Amino acid sequence: MAQAYQIFTYRWRGLFLTSILGLALISLPLAGCGGSATSGASGVVKVVAAENFWGSIAAQVGGTHVEVKSIITSPDTDPHDYEATPSDARLIADAQYVIVNGAGYDPWLNKLLDANPVAGRKVLNIGDLVGRKAGDNPHLWYNPSFVLKTADQITADLKALDAADAASFDQQNTTFKTDNLKTYSDLIASIKSKYAGQPIGSTESIFVDMAAATGLNLTTPPAFMKAVSEGEDISPADKATFEVQIAKKQIKVLVFNRQNSTPDTDGIRQKAIAAGIPVVNVTETLDPANVSFQEWQDAQLQYLLQALEDANAS
Repeated sequence: MAQAYQIFTYRWRGLFLTSILGLALISLPLAGCGGSATSGASGVVKVVAAENFWGSIAAQVGGTHVEVKSIITSPDTDPHDYEATPSDARLIADAQYVIVNGAGYDPWLNKLLDANPVAGRKVLNIGDLVGRKAGDNPHLWYNPSFVLKTADQITADLKALDAADAASFDQQNTTFKTDNLKTYSDLIASIKSKYAGQPIGSTESIFVDMAAATGLNLTTPPAFMKAVSEGEDISPADKATFEVQIAKKQIKVLVFNRQNSTPDTDGIRQKAIAAGIPVVNVTETLDPANVSFQEWQDAQLQYLLQALEDANAS
């Protein structure tokens, strides 16, 4: 039996809210609706991020000059199935700066923004920033170059909202990229230098960009990964191809998105373990929820590096 490289214990996926709650958003009276963005405590910029991985980056770039609140924070939540709540709408109505992943990943937030216009509020749509749209791979935070580009854009936006603290935002952005992301960058470089070209599999498109960054050869049928990501049916041919790759040990490691697991992906995972292929678990949001972006990513990359080392030692 192969060792399963688990970062944290398995949890049931999903957070499903009723349609009644969605209807409540339509009639909810919101303070600040149609008004102007207001400052937080002591004049700090009030920031709302759709997901906590972007919220973590905004908090590190903004430092004491921002108050960051993220909407999706629980690793028990499948972001693909998320539905907005009245409290989410209140956060958006009071925010000066909103960060949305975009690329079709969090369309519920766009609806909240449209329903609650605020004069002077800035919105960063990262999909638009990096040139991805709905239907493309939406897991932008697994692309190291997109992470750096986003940090730079957050810095520029915060400077526009709070010019008095521009120098601080610049310094904190530099610290984030050069110091806070050092281990992250070093791990990516180490995997690439040691294992570039090695075949791996992934149950979902979440790891496509990181596979490219580390030089790994992701051989899973792209349509299989996209179908899982978008909650669509997997074609029998793609499933059969993936199963053959596992049965014949044509991949060194399987990356498993445990936050978007299905009977099909759970079956693939079990087949990999039975075949002696190391399984590396990854998640879509910070796990645990109170760690930083880099602590979360560092842990996953360290498990991947160890799995590759073990696969090549056997």
